[in-house]
Amino acid sequence: MAKHDTYEAKTEALLEPIAKDCGVQIYDVEFVNEAGEWYLRAYIDKEGGVTINDCEAVSRRLSDELDRDDFIEEAYYLEVSSPGLGRALKKDKHLAASIGENVELKTYKPIDKQKEFAGVLKNFDAESIVLEINGEDKSFKRSEIALIKLALEL
Repeated sequence: MAKHDTYEAKTEALLEPIAKDCGVQIYDVEFVNEAGEWYLRAYIDKEGGVTINDCEAVSRRLSDELDRDDFIEEAYYLEVSSPGLGRALKKDKHLAASIGENVELKTYKPIDKQKEFAGVLKNFDAESIVLEINGEDKSFKRSEIALIKLALEL
């Protein structure tokens, strides 16, 4: 397991009881390097959406636990936030919760001369994701997909 995967797993384990106490669910945890800076991000959610107060309460408690355990070697910024309306669907649990929703999908390489697709998420398995686009089902190999996220509906 890569070091950042270990950091994410340990952080998620610390976050579980905090999230439960604060009445939120964990959507995702990521440890990423952006422009030479490390960020530990915890995305939380709840029915009706999270508030700034939810994020603050979780952030304070998680920060204390991270300081106590001190398992991350690199200097990093801690961020706790909502995954947002156009949230990325990274895990199977995210896909399962989004069946029937409008999504946007981007591929690494063009397929039929395009890299961006929009449609309704129909189903998925370990190898592929199926969207209904203009009334027809189109299957994408997971290895071809750079990003899949909920479509913003304004």
